[in-house]
Amino acid sequence: MNNSKQLKHLWARAGFGMSFDDLKEHENTSINHAVKYLLNSAGADDAITVIQQNTDYADLIKGDATARKMFFQQQKQQEKDLNLAWINKMSTTNTPLVEKMTLFWHNHFACRTINAQFAQQLNNIQRTNALGNFRTLLFQVAETPAMLQFLNNQQNQKGHPNENFARELMELFTIGHGNYTEADIKESARAFTGYGFNHNGEFVDRKFTHDDGIKTFMGKTGNFNGEDIMNMLLEKKETAHFICNKLYKYLVNETPDLTHVNAMADVFYKANYEIKPLLEYIFTVDWFYDDKNTGNLIKSPIELIVGLNRQFYISYQRPEVLLQFQRVLGQVLFYPPNVAGWAGGKKWIDSSSLMYRLKMPSILLDGGLIDFTGKTDPEDEAYIATVRNRQQTVNTKVQTTPDWDRFLQDIPKKADKVMIAQFMLEPKAGNVLMNNFERASDIKTMAIEVVSTPEYQLC
Repeated sequence: MNNSKQLKHLWARAGFGMSFDDLKEHENTSINHAVKYLLNSAGADDAITVIQQNTDYADLIKGDATARKMFFQQQKQQEKDLNLAWINKMSTTNTPLVEKMTLFWHNHFACRTINAQFAQQLNNIQRTNALGNFRTLLFQVAETPAMLQFLNNQQNQKGHPNENFARELMELFTIGHGNYTEADIKESARAFTGYGFNHNGEFVDRKFTHDDGIKTFMGKTGNFNGEDIMNMLLEKKETAHFICNKLYKYLVNETPDLTHVNAMADVFYKANYEIKPLLEYIFTVDWFYDDKNTGNLIKSPIELIVGLNRQFYISYQRPEVLLQFQRVLGQVLFYPPNVAGWAGGKKWIDSSSLMYRLKMPSILLDGGLIDFTGKTDPEDEAYIATVRNRQQTVNTKVQTTPDWDRFLQDIPKKADKVMIAQFMLEPKAGNVLMNNFERASDIKTMAIEVVSTPEYQLC
């Protein structure tokens, strides 16, 4: 395990953790070669296609009460199906970097919609462009029905501009707060008038509702449209810096180092917003592997769940339990709290979620009951059926099957309990903890103890 420390760190940040199987395949690989492997093996990943064409909502809403009820039930089921399809993809993919970056863009372009088809389309756009070009990604996201609906641009018309999309485009998606004026928002909103979608969920540039008058945006004047606005935002290096600051917090450290972020922004901007060169720079630069940047990030709920699935090859007889875990841990895929997304970092942990976080691994790996206390959200369509009463406690048998034979088979033959435990943890465990692991009756018992520690919450 001579090269395992840096490889482990790379796999934790460029994916969802390193399994013993991954180590076996790459333990003699240099970091530079490992990075190239992760970047180059991450080609165009398969799209999620679990949701087929929806019946037009507008037609159904005119129907009788029974038709409407069936429609909404179908929507709830589709939302669950989409959520579980993505969890499964993250848990089994051979290109974890694609899914790790799709998860980043999922939070960067945070969006909620009750239309699962729209959500799936946006997710696939984020996946297709996860390691591609940010300009392309931005332009495509701006034309998705999910985002246009969420930020009310369907109502953005000449003479009655709606500023929601224009504001969030600048504040959250590109240049960041403090780098634009209220006048810029108003003029940008005018440029995006007419951006909408039809009843088939297809983008439509509605010329008859577009304001084709002269606009002044960030010191420039012209008959601007939406693409012009986005191009002008991308011309500003502040946009590259804003994205890199967020990516640093996601991949490196919750406390950004301005010198490092500036260096990332230089790479990103000079590469014309190509994402691969930026990631290659981050994963090969010396400071990425500094002790202060290792084992210091709190795993998001999704990273925690997916990491366990990948390490122990867990299968679920009742996959719906994954929805409940997401709910109580505070991160439900496709349901960010608002357009700013999940705050992350220390915000992942509170007294309630920490209890579930520490209890969940042993429940998944050793079977048993877990109590879910529902905190329903009226907008959370997919979970009202799962948690019917705001204070209801549901005793749920978590029917899971870890593949212990495969897990044990992957462990290097010369590895003792201490080496195994240290490999499974990103931060260095103390002597007391290591002594406890060493006294475990067998490797399976020890592995369950390892993933039930606070240290396992870090990556």
